[in-house]
Amino acid sequence: MSTLPMGPVLGGMVPATLPVCHETDLIRADGRPQPAFRERLRRIHSWRNAGTVLALYVQTSAVLWATVALGPWVWPITFVLMGRTFAQYLSLMHEAAHRLLFANKRANDFTGRWLLGFPSWTNTDGYRRVHAAHHRDEFGPDEPDIALYQGYPITPASFRRKLLRDATGRTGLKLMAEFFRGARSTVPVVRNTFWKILLTQVVLLAAAILSGYWWLYPFFWLAPYLTVWRVINRLRSIAEHGGMRAGSDRRENTHQVRQHPLARFVLVPYSIGVHLAHHVDSGVPFRSLRPFDAALREAGYIDASYEYPSYSALWKALRSG
Repeated sequence: MSTLPMGPVLGGMVPATLPVCHETDLIRADGRPQPAFRERLRRIHSWRNAGTVLALYVQTSAVLWATVALGPWVWPITFVLMGRTFAQYLSLMHEAAHRLLFANKRANDFTGRWLLGFPSWTNTDGYRRVHAAHHRDEFGPDEPDIALYQGYPITPASFRRKLLRDATGRTGLKLMAEFFRGARSTVPVVRNTFWKILLTQVVLLAAAILSGYWWLYPFFWLAPYLTVWRVINRLRSIAEHGGMRAGSDRRENTHQVRQHPLARFVLVPYSIGVHLAHHVDSGVPFRSLRPFDAALREAGYIDASYEYPSYSALWKALRSG
């Protein structure tokens, strides 16, 4: 008798029942915003977002200046903070990939590529393409991150092994090797983007050398990217979709987690943790996700039976296999 190959194990974290959503002046019965509310939510605050990007660059410079000025005793703090910095850069890059950072398309794409994605070793346009597949059909045949989300809940030992690979740089180095294979790609746009990203990294290294502190680049830019950021990225990603499954209701695809200040600071900056609302309507900019989330709660689309009280509670459930 032939044995069919097993597909990915999905859905182990989907709640048995979902809250009942009641239509309101702001929210439809399926959770989508009413037309007038949707129009308000979708307004892009370009000037405020420009200030946010500028503030991120000022913050990055300030952290690196303090690293030099205060000496070795702050270096462990800097190392963690620079991992968080990548969470900030790539959260805003995600916003640009959705073309929600600036109303002007050229400004949006330039910032998303050269100021956010390329410094963070990310092909923004490539990310946009695969991320569109993620939103078009969560857990469908074209889901790019199925390997990251499947199989939950997993055992505590498996959970620890995954985080250990991330924290020690093994995951980061594996992905970096994939990045460098782009130099030999047969697709011209992939090769061209590879060299643009590499040029950006050379500029950052040159800036560190010219400042007289060459070690800032390898130890406080590249190394946190390969380690701290990989841990943050996994913890955030599985908290978004780990153990969920395909379904017409977004609550079957996406977790809901209460947002606490420490998590917003380290793990989910710029409201990227308000992820269920983002999947209900992916055209809502990050500044409007909290009002949207509040309206979903008022309509009953989200309640305490569906929401995890903290990220630690969700991670505990994810490693309860």
